[in-house]
Amino acid sequence: MKAQDIYIIHPENEEQAIALKAFAKALKLKFEVTKQKAYNKKFVEKIEKSLKQIEDGETSKIEDIDEFLGIN
Repeated sequence: MKAQDIYIIHPENEEQAIALKAFAKALKLKFEVTKQKAYNKKFVEKIEKSLKQIEDGETSKIEDIDEFLGIN
């Protein structure tokens, strides 16, 4: 019988990663390790700036998206 659940664990350091791999191997569990790529620094800065603008109430309201985009 196969379990349908998928568990995603985020080790915080190399020691935890090694322990998790050993645990999975000991139980003969299938597992995969993926490396997350960091976001582009400029992209992250833009998002953080936008979030700050939202917090500060620096937003615009669009009533009619078609008019805003010049689709009419």
